[in-house]
Amino acid sequence: MALTAYAAAQTRNLFAVVILSGIFSLLAAVLYVVLNAVDVAFTEAAVGAGISTLLMLATLSLTTDKERAKHQIKIIPLSIVSVTGLLLIFGTLDMPFYGDPNAPTNLHVAPLYISDSMKQTGIPNIVTSVLASYRGYDTFGEVVVIFTAGIGVLALLGHGRNRTRPGKNRNVNLEDENRIS
Repeated sequence: MALTAYAAAQTRNLFAVVILSGIFSLLAAVLYVVLNAVDVAFTEAAVGAGISTLLMLATLSLTTDKERAKHQIKIIPLSIVSVTGLLLIFGTLDMPFYGDPNAPTNLHVAPLYISDSMKQTGIPNIVTSVLASYRGYDTFGEVVVIFTAGIGVLALLGHGRNRTRPGKNRNVNLEDENRIS
């Protein structure tokens, strides 16, 4: 993920940046699956890699694919981001190590799901029982967010042949353009 982020930051072709950001989101989704956060992985794959990539590609179709001149580095925003990143890293020092059998998740929550999910929900698949029953409202909320994002993208992009692009006059039809040329 770090290599993908670095490549996206160094690339000046905006199409390549969009593709690299989609790859970054897919890698994040894989990481969430490895960390047993399947619902977050679904959302990251749908919103991060899916809808966001489509929205950025649609934006590129209305603009150019090259970044303009390189801007100079601004110290204040860079220092704010660096301090925030260091604080976030400091906050993770108290977390249990990955795969620690004595982590609270492995001691209380996971054994409950494994032993009781079939009896409590009637769903044989543990992941489905967690997403559909135990965290049903949360999953429904994520679906609503994804649906709303999709409707927002469609509203921004427009539809049909009557949509206009910057620089085009909505009232000029194809025959008028041919006569003018």
